[in-house]
Amino acid sequence: MNYEQILKEIYQETKSLPTIGNVSTSIQELAKIDGNKFGIHLTTINHQDFGIGDSNEKFSIQSVSKALTVALAFSFLDEKVWERVGVEPSGSAFNSLVQLEYEKGIPRNPFINAGALVIADMLVSNLENPKEDFLKFIHKISGCQTINYNLKVAKSEKETGFRNAALANFLKSFGNITNDVEVVLDFYFHQCSLEMTCKELAHSFFFFANEGVSISGEQILTKSQVKRLNALMQTCGFYDESGEFTYKVGLPGKSGIGGGIAALYPKNFVVATWSPRLNEKGNSELGMNALELLTTKTGMSVF
Repeated sequence: MNYEQILKEIYQETKSLPTIGNVSTSIQELAKIDGNKFGIHLTTINHQDFGIGDSNEKFSIQSVSKALTVALAFSFLDEKVWERVGVEPSGSAFNSLVQLEYEKGIPRNPFINAGALVIADMLVSNLENPKEDFLKFIHKISGCQTINYNLKVAKSEKETGFRNAALANFLKSFGNITNDVEVVLDFYFHQCSLEMTCKELAHSFFFFANEGVSISGEQILTKSQVKRLNALMQTCGFYDESGEFTYKVGLPGKSGIGGGIAALYPKNFVVATWSPRLNEKGNSELGMNALELLTTKTGMSVF
């Protein structure tokens, strides 16, 4: 498979599309990003790297981080994770309060904000220095020691995170947050502020495609655990557009409002895209198009 040529074709075809989406304004720091940025990076299972466009520029991965926090929690809590968070698609907005009340404080899945806050609470309970230890985990799975939080983004998230604060307090009222709400929110805002390039993001997700083994050869999760998290990404990784992504692209993946998407074809490749312009559902417009073209041109998807 000539991935280099395929990425060039995808990049050109996608860049020629009309720009309809908008950069997220919900977080002040994200609103400053140039909406015309666009990068793609693909890493094969045998460690070949192919990048194009702005694939080596760092960006805030935002909710893409939720796949990584749940992987860390799953690595030491195993099935106990699912006692406090579900595995079903939400079909509602990622920051919905209504569904949480209806379902008595058990979030539908770990990729909506309520679910990610519960996962954050688990990590705060089980890690000695949560923010530092999570960053060490990221360094381990990515093989890159320079990945860090963007403190300006974290601060900006805290200043505008009223709905997340409401969700956390609501979860606390149901007994599904055990730590101090402010501590959990601080960890959550930092995890979302993680900055990576497309290449670093693809490398971070490598273990999802490689039966739990990271790009540096460490066993992060078991084959069974990876299978379950990949299934969750397939059904829930794109909020209430997960069905559309499965229909058009057919890969497990996770998106974020920073414009990043990480997706994978098990035992074959990991791909990360970044384009800050979002569609109405909060997913990267060009990223979605690029990944649809990738599975169309290669004929490679899980279906």
